Amino acid sequence: MSNTPVIELHDVRFSYDHGATWALDGIDLTILQGERICLTGANGSGKSTLSRVIAGLVAPDSGTVTLLGNVAFDDSGTHADAYRTARHGIGAVFQHPEDQIVTTITEDDVAFGPENLAIAHDDIGTRITASLKAVGMQNYRKADPTRLSGGQQQRVAIAGMLAMDSQVLVLDEPTAMLDPQARADIMRVLDDLQERGTTIILVTHHMDELVHADRVVRLERGRVTDTGSKGNRPTPPSHSTDTRRRIGNPAESASSQSAPIIKVRDLAYRYPNADSSVFEHLSLTINRGETIALMGRNGAGKTTLARMLCALETPQSGSIIIDGITVAQAVGSGASKPLNRKAREKLRATVGFVMQHPERQLFAETVADDIAYGPRNQHLTEAQVQERVEQSLRLLHIEHLKDRSPFDLSGGQQRLVAIAGVIARNPRILIMDEPTAGLDEQATVRVHELIRTLHDDGVTTLIISHSQAEVDAIADRTITLEPQASSTTRSDDGEQDPSAAAPMKSGRSDGRKPSFIDGLDPRVKMISALALMFSAFAINSGRQLLLSAIFTGMIIGAARLNPWRLLRSVHMFLMLFACCGLLNVFFVRSGTTVAQLGPIPITDDGITIALLYACRFAVVIVLGATFLNTTTPTAMTDAFESLLSPWKRFGMHTQETALVMSLALRFLPTLGTEAKSIVDAQAARGGVIETGSPAQRIKAMTAIIIPVFAGTIRHADNLSLALDARCYEEGVERTHWRVMRVTARDIAAAAAVIAYLAALIALPALC
Repeated sequence: MSNTPVIELHDVRFSYDHGATWALDGIDLTILQGERICLTGANGSGKSTLSRVIAGLVAPDSGTVTLLGNVAFDDSGTHADAYRTARHGIGAVFQHPEDQIVTTITEDDVAFGPENLAIAHDDIGTRITASLKAVGMQNYRKADPTRLSGGQQQRVAIAGMLAMDSQVLVLDEPTAMLDPQARADIMRVLDDLQERGTTIILVTHHMDELVHADRVVRLERGRVTDTGSKGNRPTPPSHSTDTRRRIGNPAESASSQSAPIIKVRDLAYRYPNADSSVFEHLSLTINRGETIALMGRNGAGKTTLARMLCALETPQSGSIIIDGITVAQAVGSGASKPLNRKAREKLRATVGFVMQHPERQLFAETVADDIAYGPRNQHLTEAQVQERVEQSLRLLHIEHLKDRSPFDLSGGQQRLVAIAGVIARNPRILIMDEPTAGLDEQATVRVHELIRTLHDDGVTTLIISHSQAEVDAIADRTITLEPQASSTTRSDDGEQDPSAAAPMKSGRSDGRKPSFIDGLDPRVKMISALALMFSAFAINSGRQLLLSAIFTGMIIGAARLNPWRLLRSVHMFLMLFACCGLLNVFFVRSGTTVAQLGPIPITDDGITIALLYACRFAVVIVLGATFLNTTTPTAMTDAFESLLSPWKRFGMHTQETALVMSLALRFLPTLGTEAKSIVDAQAARGGVIETGSPAQRIKAMTAIIIPVFAGTIRHADNLSLALDARCYEEGVERTHWRVMRVTARDIAAAAAVIAYLAALIALPALC
């Protein structure tokens, strides 16, 4: 560590509400080269805001900010060029990794930052390999990061930052959702980086991560209250059992709590289009009144299992029985039959579910209204609803947030509100997915105290956690899911549970081997696909249709796609066009009449045209689906940018246009996930969106528009910060990790397409 300052903040103030309140209030902080600083403090104290100021991602309202010797902000205002220069040497990892991932291939996402820094192609490859190896994700190089678990996504985000080889690294709770082994790996990476002279600013709530810190900076209400050494750690707040409160009536007496309340048998689950299962033959039993910890590595299937217990996912086979309710039941073929509407309503009254991402579980205008949502669905009187709300607020010590918008809260505060909204329904079974991730010590103590109170009341609790200390403090027993087929779940005493079998490895990534079509240059593939799709509209005879079907079948074979799986993925479109095609039967009057439906004649020409119409569109849809299944969004946008490049001379922003297309392809599924999460959250809290009448469901669907819109704005804001953090700049030349070259394979494919088009045109003349 040298005495050279790399970050200097003087009297920095920052407000989200134009000065009504201050997220940062008079911050004075100097960070030296090679120093490791840990930022700690309560939820909402300003840690994330300060980390963004240090990373050069936001400008304050007043004060002076000097980053890597560049005066980025002072009394004269913001200096954009200084910010851009400084960001080239500062890497950042956000609290929510899904908003920092900008592509759909892991190695492409890691390469995005080096591409923006114009790093040489060969060096980008070296950085990708080293960065993924450092975080233990080298086996996921070709995987889709948007389909990985939260912890795996966090490691991909860290790898993307490491690949930029920055002088200063700013990490906002990077290990909040990581398992212990992954956390230890990341800490070792940070140790190595610091030894090489990298400056590290780490936002954390984990006290063990302060061990190697040179200084611990503690924030309270936007002010620095302590900048002591690592030895001056804040003392964890004390707590006593007299703060516990009874929640409703005890679920069961202590004498009746030995009976199983959750029984899972031979459960198997596989993600759509995956070639392997998340788990198979998974069996476990949880007794009434137990507090069970569910542990395992990132990607082991913990969240998936929790969602199946709540009937938010349906297993492929096996059975689940919860408190006498058949949630999933194996039928003759082994497939699981989902529960009916009446059983679903009963399940919602029995099981409460706190999801992994609390910001996706909140949807009302105020905290009080959000907490009241569940009790109102239980048809309580308004006085009873308000009593439940007040009780939940008191239990978690968040009464002061009652009238706040849940979307204006910090991540930790949102998590507490989400927990309050679930316990307000007084569930007999509570499932909590990482309930203390991102919480400060005091809030963690509150949650632990709540879990103990629920345990005393006879509530059965299943907690997903990565913290062994947390598990030791609150759990009666531990079930561990391992990503190896031979492992079994274990009790916390180390003995194997004979009633439980652990899952196989995660099946989220596509195991299909690269095919001939996969290896084509995306530009050739895009032009060929468009030509083939448009040529389908020229099909006017059965012979042409047969030729088209044969050629399309050859393409599917060359792509190594499962034809039945491909057809299933587009079956809704095929059904739609089949129905539209059949309409021709009733409107075409030419030809010989073969049948009569009242006054409407059915002719042979009408049947022929109907079949041709439906089959044309079927060919178009299948070809389009084949293209999408063999071409990543990144490859599509690279091809799009290359094909548009001649328009640069006319002033068209081809690079920016391609980026917008890429981000749209990347984030449209994310917004769909956002909407589904809100629907699931409402359903899990007894909302009519799942079990109500059609009119009630439509009304409930309209109610999610505002939270989805708020989520869209949040994602857009975080995305803009991610692009800044990865040094993307408009108009600046970038290098490309994916180098497109037309090879003999592409020429052969193009020749085959041309020959097919020629045959399609010539066929009518030959017959």
